[in-house]
Amino acid sequence: MAIIKTLDQINEIKKSNQIIARLYRDILPKYIKPGISTYEIDKIVDDYIRSQGAIPACIGVPGPYGAFPAATCISVNEEVVHGVPNGRILQEGDIVSIDTVTNLNGYFGDSAITFPVGEIDEESKKLLEVTEKSRTIGIEMAVVGNRLGDIGHAIQQYVEKNGFSVVRDYAGHGVGLSMHEDPMVPNFGRKGRGLKIENGMVLAIEPMVNMGKFNVKCQSDGWTIVTIDGKNSAHYEHTIVITENEPILLTSL
Repeated sequence: MAIIKTLDQINEIKKSNQIIARLYRDILPKYIKPGISTYEIDKIVDDYIRSQGAIPACIGVPGPYGAFPAATCISVNEEVVHGVPNGRILQEGDIVSIDTVTNLNGYFGDSAITFPVGEIDEESKKLLEVTEKSRTIGIEMAVVGNRLGDIGHAIQQYVEKNGFSVVRDYAGHGVGLSMHEDPMVPNFGRKGRGLKIENGMVLAIEPMVNMGKFNVKCQSDGWTIVTIDGKNSAHYEHTIVITENEPILLTSL
């Protein structure tokens, strides 16, 4: 069951999301270059979020082998989501997905973006473009009266038309008063199925798109999800609020 937010709650959730929007637009692009480590990126994210009066909400999230140890999830190339920042050095031609959750006075923001590292090959460029566009297409379907299946169907159709695949094991979700809330918002599905979309819902729309097969597996750290075939994956996420008119992006400036 979805949690319908009040206008006051939505305003506070937006403030939390705007921190991530500024992080992705103003801070990280100048650092995402060959030679930087994922640990260093995590430190930059951690410091910036705290400088804005918020808390990095990923730290301490319970997992099968212990709590998540970092401020943000950083996933490189074949890593799909939940990558644990470490000493891995970014190389020319890599792609790196950063998924950040903020907690500002008890209100949560959530957004993800995939950056190219230096010059990347044409297929990786297409992967990033298609994944970002699929997020936009999904958001366009997030209107009052539609159902969650309409979002997933639109994303899946666009991605597969472009020769890529949508990850099935992970999905978007409600967000705002906690990091993950009902409902789940799959990135695949059938039109007209699932929960009806209502005014006041706050949803994270986040297609994860693989260059090869949609199948994924978890690494031995209990967190990092990778493609089964070792091919690249991209991840784009916005938090939106459903209104009587069109959805409003909370993670956009």
